[in-house]
Amino acid sequence: MKSIEERLDILEEKIRAVSFRKNTGLGNEVGYYVFDYEPQQELIVRNRIKNLADSNTVLKFGYRLIIYDLYELILQLLAEEEILDDLYDLEEEEGTDYVFAAIADALCFDSEDSFIVRYIMEHTSEESVVFLTGVGKCFPILRSHKILNNLHQVMDYCPVVLFYPGRYNGNALNIFHELKEDNYYRAFPIVER
Repeated sequence: MKSIEERLDILEEKIRAVSFRKNTGLGNEVGYYVFDYEPQQELIVRNRIKNLADSNTVLKFGYRLIIYDLYELILQLLAEEEILDDLYDLEEEEGTDYVFAAIADALCFDSEDSFIVRYIMEHTSEESVVFLTGVGKCFPILRSHKILNNLHQVMDYCPVVLFYPGRYNGNALNIFHELKEDNYYRAFPIVER
């Protein structure tokens, strides 16, 4: 079994390959990937992603690395819609589950035209590699399979890597090794464990 550092090194090599960015070798499938890891390795993964984003070496390989922290994006979109502050009172009055449902409705999580998908589409150029992070921070408000399904329908011009604190076996997502999400089979495990 590879260490998390070895797996992150392999990931870095893969995203630099022209064939990866052109989606070749996948039977012309859209390049959606999951990098799963042990939840306790979250800080190691975050630090490596930050280092990749901060380094200028990514640009010299001919693409932009765009990182979307899904949790931070949810907060930003709720603030832009001017409903973030109202959620505090709503949670006190109605409870957490009600607030989670209200957020999902407000940002249209179940729609192909969700605010998150629209934001990612509007801010991602063709010569990019997209990293989706923050999955653990926004669970259970946003489920990984929903964002992947909706994004997969509309964005096919650049590879997307979802960083997932749990297990992905090529068919099912299991966040934190405790809670099984719905099956998702369109993404490829990017680096085997």
